[in-house]
Amino acid sequence: MSEVTTVPTHCPYCALQCGMSLRPTGVPELPAEVVDRTDFPVNRGALCGKGRTAPAVLSSRVRLTEPLVRCPDTGALRPASWEEALAAVADGLRRTRADHGPDAVGVFGGGGLTNEKAYALGKFARLVLATSQIDYNGRFCMSSAAAAHQRAFGLDRGLPFPLEDIPRTGCVILVGSNLAETMPPALRYLTELKENGGRLIVVDPRRTRTAEQADLHLAPRPGTDLALALGMLHQVVAEGRVDEEFVAERTTGWEAARAGAMAHWPELVERITGVPVPLLREAVRMFCEAENAMVLTARGPEQQSKGTDTVGAWINLCLATGRAGRPLSGYGCLTGQGNGQGGREHGQKADQLPGYRKLDDPAARAHVAGVWGVAPETLPGPGRSAYELLDALGGEVRALLLMGSNPVVSAPRAAHVEERIRSLDFLAVADVVLSETAALADVVLPVTQWAEETGTMTNLEGRVLLRRRALTPPPGVRTDLEVLHGLAALLGWEKGFPAEPEEVFEELRRASAGGPADYAGIDYGRIEREQGVFWPCPDPDHAGTPRLFLDRFATADGRARFVPVVHRAAAEETDADYPVVLTTGRVVSQYQSGAQTRRVDELNAAAPGPFVELHPRLAERLGVAEGEPVAVVSRRGRAVAPARITTGIRPDTVFMPFHWYGEGRANTLVNPALDPVSRMPEFKVCAVRLERG
Repeated sequence: MSEVTTVPTHCPYCALQCGMSLRPTGVPELPAEVVDRTDFPVNRGALCGKGRTAPAVLSSRVRLTEPLVRCPDTGALRPASWEEALAAVADGLRRTRADHGPDAVGVFGGGGLTNEKAYALGKFARLVLATSQIDYNGRFCMSSAAAAHQRAFGLDRGLPFPLEDIPRTGCVILVGSNLAETMPPALRYLTELKENGGRLIVVDPRRTRTAEQADLHLAPRPGTDLALALGMLHQVVAEGRVDEEFVAERTTGWEAARAGAMAHWPELVERITGVPVPLLREAVRMFCEAENAMVLTARGPEQQSKGTDTVGAWINLCLATGRAGRPLSGYGCLTGQGNGQGGREHGQKADQLPGYRKLDDPAARAHVAGVWGVAPETLPGPGRSAYELLDALGGEVRALLLMGSNPVVSAPRAAHVEERIRSLDFLAVADVVLSETAALADVVLPVTQWAEETGTMTNLEGRVLLRRRALTPPPGVRTDLEVLHGLAALLGWEKGFPAEPEEVFEELRRASAGGPADYAGIDYGRIEREQGVFWPCPDPDHAGTPRLFLDRFATADGRARFVPVVHRAAAEETDADYPVVLTTGRVVSQYQSGAQTRRVDELNAAAPGPFVELHPRLAERLGVAEGEPVAVVSRRGRAVAPARITTGIRPDTVFMPFHWYGEGRANTLVNPALDPVSRMPEFKVCAVRLERG
């Protein structure tokens, strides 16, 4: 088959959105094969194993190809026509609204949905269902960094600079990120940094594959990153390394932030974190003596009940040293999910309208209502955040429409969330595969995958990308936009919910115009010609904005804001009954809840199941050997998985990946304590005890 038959697109997984091309095969068991696409600047042809095997999930062997409806007599899911399935969903939502009011209907979205789907889902919830109860699983990923970005800079875009700037800076502090496993093609940016003479500092309680690349590895106790950042800022002040001119000209609030940091002297920070004072001082020296420097955070410091303050402390370090709002310097968040950035910009969050507008802002409501052709007062107000919405299921929220998420595996306190989902009066799930959550639904709607539909994604740099349809979906499968179009019509909205993605995007452009995330100057043709366009881009003649904040920050006075923070304990500290800290994360061959990757033989061969990573001293005290079952017990439940013994983890800490259901489900154990600002659950820190399995 000739090269001309290939279609340029992007990987369906993480927020790098690596460029790839697909070549149709015509074989139902593997309808497409991946072809290298070296022209896309983010990955330059490199792909991880997940990307290379992505077409395996298109196989007719593993994916849903017809709607399923639960039989009231047997309780089993049975095949149904689309007409029957959509009617059942519409009836379930309509009946719940009539009996209990609009806020008894919930909507739960996903960070993998295209911008068009996220936009349409938020519009559907607020217009058709008139409910305030909508949020998405991106709340579990980068919401603390987003909140800290907003507080300090007045705008949240994960990276305020393109990835290409990273190898050109002088020093990177990478906090709570294992890029070698979560975003393997991005590791080249750190490799090139070192080749160019730059220095890499990795902050992680585990000596991961990424930490092994570092010039300096700091291994704090989980949940103490806030103290570490404050200790570094204390040392910056003590050594006279504050950029006084930058602080005076481009920031506000320094004195209060300085006072907070000065309460965290190095010896105290060593007692809290376990990081020796000489290493803390060396980190400060490396960071400050570089001409330019960056701090990049990921889920480690963010998935905490104090995640917003923790990220804020790292931002304060950047501001005090003049490492923000300048070329080749700054703070950035490594967004995780494929459309974690765009997914939080266009209306599927509980408190947001398209364009990253706030739902409680009268001007924002008036603008979006005008685009939608409704009165502003008809739009519901902010609703519950993701975990709070899931926790309310079966109580105040009686029916749920869920798209692109698998909270039975991915949510904190997962066994409780599963119980809440089972208690619903009605559950409808639109998904590609029969996930653990979909298996509980009253109606399951089979929807297309990335290769079978066109739509835009916004990667971790804020680059808006176009994924082109390469394949014709199976006859029994529809797009999410077609699902919303059909449901809206059945619920009385014949117009306003087009199924054509480019038509939706054109409306999104108008709805976002003038907002913080302004897409008004972006269209499909331009994205394709320019290999993506960086927002904000307010008009077609605007070049886009690869680098934010070089002239001013997005605050009213143009200055960045220091936010004073102090260290505080995790929501759940260890004690005599639960003496060990559990932290969770990902492995290279699985992705998120594993709903798709666990259906790929090659990936399962590399990562077949959960495990408990523990230090040899801890294993010896427990009396377990490599591969023997270990039970990890928290106040919320118990999980059992084989031991993986390594000196690459702190002796007071264990690690579990969270990709699996069943007895090894790590999120059964996790504490749902929420950050007061971002409403992020504390995935990264909880107290456990270990038992022989």
